[in-house]
Amino acid sequence: MTLAEQKAAARQAAFVRREAAFAAAGPGAGGGLSSVLAGYRGVPLAGYLPIRTEISPLAAMAEAAAHGPVAVPVIVAKGAALEFSRWEPDAALRAGPFGTRVPEVDDFITPEVVIVPLVAWTRSGERLGYGGGFYDRTLEGLRARGPVLAIGFAFGAQEAESLPMEPTDQPLDMIVTEREIVTF
Repeated sequence: MTLAEQKAAARQAAFVRREAAFAAAGPGAGGGLSSVLAGYRGVPLAGYLPIRTEISPLAAMAEAAAHGPVAVPVIVAKGAALEFSRWEPDAALRAGPFGTRVPEVDDFITPEVVIVPLVAWTRSGERLGYGGGFYDRTLEGLRARGPVLAIGFAFGAQEAESLPMEPTDQPLDMIVTEREIVTF
C-alpha cells in the first residue's frame, strides 16, 4: 500500500469516528479551547469557520476577538499557503472554496497562534488533514518567520494510535479536545 493509500484509509476511518463524535456531542462541545486561548490574549490568532462535522471553535474565537485580532483561513490558490483574513463575530461572509466561508472584505494578518482543524491526530503531535497540504505549507512558512503555536482542535474520538506521515507534514504543538488538553 502506498503512502497516499495509507493516508486515504486513515482519513476514511477518522471521518467515521469524527461523524459519530459530532452527532453525540451536540452544540458547544468546545472543551478547554477558551481557557487555552485566554493565555494568549491580544496575540494575533487564526481560527477557522467549521465545515461538515468539524468541532466548532467559534465561541472561543468570539471571546478572543474581544481582546485582539482573530482571523480565518483564505485559500488563495491551489498549492499555496493559506492567508488569514480578519474575522469578527457576525462579520459579513462570502463563499470560499471547498464549502468554506471567508470574510467579505480581505484584511490579512499574520497569526502567532493557529487553531488547526484536522481529520485525525496522535499523542505525539501528528495530524492528518484533508490532503491538500494547505496547513502544512502555512505552518512551515509561519515557523520560518518566527514562533507560532499550532493548536489542533478536534474530538477525542479523532485520535489515532499512529498515522502515515511524510517529511512535509507539520506537527502540532498542542491538541485540544472536548475532554482534554495535550501538549507536545
